[in-house]
Amino acid sequence: MSEPQRAEAKDRLAKTQSAPSKSSSNFSDLLPRVVSALVLIAAALGSLYAGGRVFALFWLLASYAIFWEWENLTGCGRRLSLVATGAAGLATAAAFAEAGTAWISISAIAVSATVCAALAPPEKRIWAGVGPIYAGALLISVCLLRESPRVGALSIAWLFAIVWGTDIFAYFGGRLIGGPKLWPRVSAGKTWSGTLVGVLSGAVLGLAVLHWGGPAGAASLTLFLVGLTGAGLAQVGDLFESAVKRRFGVKDSSRLIPGHGGVMDRLDGFIFASAFAALIGALRGQFFVADGLFF
Repeated sequence: MSEPQRAEAKDRLAKTQSAPSKSSSNFSDLLPRVVSALVLIAAALGSLYAGGRVFALFWLLASYAIFWEWENLTGCGRRLSLVATGAAGLATAAAFAEAGTAWISISAIAVSATVCAALAPPEKRIWAGVGPIYAGALLISVCLLRESPRVGALSIAWLFAIVWGTDIFAYFGGRLIGGPKLWPRVSAGKTWSGTLVGVLSGAVLGLAVLHWGGPAGAASLTLFLVGLTGAGLAQVGDLFESAVKRRFGVKDSSRLIPGHGGVMDRLDGFIFASAFAALIGALRGQFFVADGLFF
């Protein structure tokens, strides 16, 4: 994208965000969002139930889409060598993460990021290198969490409840309550009311999943606080992506999902929340990451 085109895109984005239409305040975008969300939820839950390679393949495809959107969004180009390098790194990471070999997965992403940075133009090297790391963080986290035979599926269901609950209740809370904007320079539509309602609701829904589907004692105050932190980080992930899109004058990461934009637009919060959950679980010293998260 040339500089004049980028400037024009930023102007259009600013006008769109500073002057929302009347129809948007009346939930005119709700129907396509709901339909797309239901399809995505069904696919995600289906892969979660199947587990194993089916689960890893689903999230590998999602990470591919995120990587492609990131590199395209940041203007690093879609040269075959760069795309192939990122794809190879993600595929390797998925294979070893699904087998529980975290260090090889992380190494594959690190090598992929280094090569992508070297292939990009000098002014885009940092952005190009972040792409595999951003997509790989999601892929490795969910695969390592799902690995536990005892609570692997539960850990992903818990994350779904936290992130989806935060998104849904933040959407309705912000539109029904309104009030001051959270960070208008980055996200014109996000309000303090919606964010607080969303984060609290996501943590409560996560605790409900642990209460009804987890082993005895899984639902605790400590895990409620962990869920609250995860929900807050999901909103940070949303703001992070919004800041990147504003930096490059783009409204959506792509148009792959009707009513939602791109895959990255839907999983930005999940990337941060899942990476946080996997890190907490890994630091607890259990053999399985999800066991460390809950026990």
